[in-house]
Amino acid sequence: MVKTNKENADVEQTNNVVDMLLSKNPNQTIDSETMILDTQKRVWGALKKGYEYSGIINDSDKFLRKNVFLKLDMVVLYVDLVGSTTMTLEMPAEKIAIIVSSFSQEMAAVIRQHQGYVLKFVGDAIIGYFIGENNGLLAADNAVNCAKSMLTIIQKGINPILNQYDYPDLMVKIGVDYGQNIVVRYGADVEKSHVDLMGPAMNIASKIQNMAKPNQILIGSDVYQRLHPSSQKEFTQIVWKNNEWRYRSRVTGEIYNVFEFNG
Repeated sequence: MVKTNKENADVEQTNNVVDMLLSKNPNQTIDSETMILDTQKRVWGALKKGYEYSGIINDSDKFLRKNVFLKLDMVVLYVDLVGSTTMTLEMPAEKIAIIVSSFSQEMAAVIRQHQGYVLKFVGDAIIGYFIGENNGLLAADNAVNCAKSMLTIIQKGINPILNQYDYPDLMVKIGVDYGQNIVVRYGADVEKSHVDLMGPAMNIASKIQNMAKPNQILIGSDVYQRLHPSSQKEFTQIVWKNNEWRYRSRVTGEIYNVFEFNG
């Protein structure tokens, strides 16, 4: 029996949905060793030969323009490079530019491999987001796994190459939170006006990241509650001292809990 075009399309759509739910995205690198080796090749090429990255497909811009002025549930991830100011004082400017550019684009690649969008680069920080409209649990899981992969890529992929050139190790601070943000467009031009995200999750994720220590992953309670119990065991609630953290939950009015990754 020969299937019609519609039946074939339906089967393909079903398979795509199943693959997404099982995290079998064709753009996602499952093998961490392959991810590490690929990262090392790109970073080595950038330092040795002036290799330039091909750039990132701006799926985020397309997605945001399709959802202007809508409020969306999402997980927001901030990753910030630690110690870049010190490197600037100790290393040639052109080398700093290569290292920061390579770092930023490698982190962006990790976000995309975990079904996230790259919102923007802000100096030596990257902001990513994971849509949770249909499945907040999957978005939280993807974001946390993304943060873990970032540490792995830096420690096992980027730093060994930098060490060969006697450059200092890179370290990052990562903050993650879940909530509703609104897509905003600054201007009337549908195609060219700047689009961005605004909302509590954006703000709190940034605050959480600021409180992190080098190579530390911190997540907000709203992310923690959406993780599988086996993943929750990898996190410990932080006990703040001396009013270090004053942000309160918009729901309960109590101090908003933050959790630290123990890996």
